[in-house]
Amino acid sequence: MAAPAATAAPAQTPLRGGTLLFSPAGRCVVSFNATNGTHYYGIMAGHCGGVGTKWYADPGLTTQVGITETAVFPGKDYALVRFTNPDYSYPSEVAAGVQIIRINRAANPVVGQSVCRSGPTTGMRCGRVTATNVSITYPQGTVTGLFAATVCAEPGDSGGPTFSGDAALGFLVGGSGNCTSGGTTYHQPLAPVLSAHALRVGY
Repeated sequence: MAAPAATAAPAQTPLRGGTLLFSPAGRCVVSFNATNGTHYYGIMAGHCGGVGTKWYADPGLTTQVGITETAVFPGKDYALVRFTNPDYSYPSEVAAGVQIIRINRAANPVVGQSVCRSGPTTGMRCGRVTATNVSITYPQGTVTGLFAATVCAEPGDSGGPTFSGDAALGFLVGGSGNCTSGGTTYHQPLAPVLSAHALRVGY
């Protein structure tokens, strides 16, 4: 009698940087995935939601994928979402339109450096770093240590990953102008966030 055929485990759906997630309060973009060797995390803008915010893969809030474990805003502007859904994989990659970009490392931005960012509203846009260690003030308070770039953005792009080649630099947290007339955008650097929480990309 023939042995029953082995059943392959279902392939996991990749959830990459640049992906929109949804919460009861709204939607936000995962900038980069990271790991501490035990858990996978998605890094987001801190103003997306406080500790305990539940995140879903769909706007109907039926498939939970993670929960906000750390949120810092103002001062800095980042959050760590611990991924909890085993049906997904969390590669060190960024989805930028139809492109999948492998992220191998994090790097500090340098003035004059060429950078690109991806966002759900305007897709992938590129420009140059114009300043580092910039502060901007929101109604909730001041955020320090940002870098500025000529990359344009529009509402809905906030939180999108900013990178240069295979290096993760940071993610969009504010700006002015639009992608018709241009403008200035401000980005939370990634490397200090990884360092503060013993996380790494490029796994």
